[in-house]
Amino acid sequence: MILVEGCEDWMKNMRTEGETERGGVRAIALLSGGLDSTLAAAIVKRAGIDVIGLTVRFFVNADPEREAKIASGASALGIPLRTIDLSQEQLEVIKHPHHGYGTAVNPCVDCRILMLNGARRVMEEEGAQFVITGEVLGQRPMSQHRRAMDVAAVESGLGDRLLRPLSANLLPDALPVKEGWITRANLFSISGRSRQEQMALAKELGIADYPQSAGGCILTDKVYGARLRDAFAHVGREAMGIDEFMILRHGRQFRISKRAKVFIGRDEKENAALAEYMSGRHGIEPLSVPGPLALVEGDPSEEELMLAARLVARYCDHQDGVPVELAVTRDRMTRKIEVLPLPSDDPRLPAWRIEPRR
Repeated sequence: MILVEGCEDWMKNMRTEGETERGGVRAIALLSGGLDSTLAAAIVKRAGIDVIGLTVRFFVNADPEREAKIASGASALGIPLRTIDLSQEQLEVIKHPHHGYGTAVNPCVDCRILMLNGARRVMEEEGAQFVITGEVLGQRPMSQHRRAMDVAAVESGLGDRLLRPLSANLLPDALPVKEGWITRANLFSISGRSRQEQMALAKELGIADYPQSAGGCILTDKVYGARLRDAFAHVGREAMGIDEFMILRHGRQFRISKRAKVFIGRDEKENAALAEYMSGRHGIEPLSVPGPLALVEGDPSEEELMLAARLVARYCDHQDGVPVELAVTRDRMTRKIEVLPLPSDDPRLPAWRIEPRR
């Protein structure tokens, strides 16, 4: 949670219906829940400009706890908050990024443009004049270098109506500076990945208990990237909906043939998560010994289904050479089978496992 000390002073400046703080000038601040975006909103609000917070919900970051933190931070700043859901739009961006992927399957520039485009629409709805982000020049290698930041401003339709207060003095003047709504003296020249200047500024503004820098979007994860590329190749980009993206987060994953993929839970939490995706897939659960829930995706032959069952049995609490009884379920029809677990040194296991190739 982000706390702002002396928040009663901020609350006095909170917008009222039909009224803005500085001659009708109003801004939309994109809030991520992190320190940088909070600082950016606070800087502009301190300059006497009416600020409305905005958070964008993507399916890759949808999380009630995250949204609660953003709402708490906006409340502490004394600014109203809107939320828009761009999950379906992001789905298409991930499948077909105009600006390509990063080192995994992260279309960072395209996602940034999508987010800014949403902020532009809210800006127009609210009668605001510009959009604020917490971007810092040079902080992220794909989306926060100068060229990418320029491209995002242009392709989102914002142009110079996009203000990045933390790095504004390293960039050409945005409209708020040109119009005199905010001066360069109120803005900053922060660049790079260090957070020392932001932490000092947070102390100055009375912002405390902020989160440490996050690990980043799941799309930047190399393992997730390998799984998504496998899904693109075998399921097909156009056939993949949000559920097909979300299941890739869970379990050990093995491609045992072009027709069949196996998901195996690693603990009770993952077993529960995989159970949500049973529809349209085979489910395999141990009956005679403790073990994981597994799903088989695709159109496996009977031989491939038995191979998948042997793979699942390998992760059960079994005795060598003793068959494991399993339940195989599809479309609410269940049958019992017995299989010998695959040996742990089976040479096919490393080849089947979906992970980044070294």
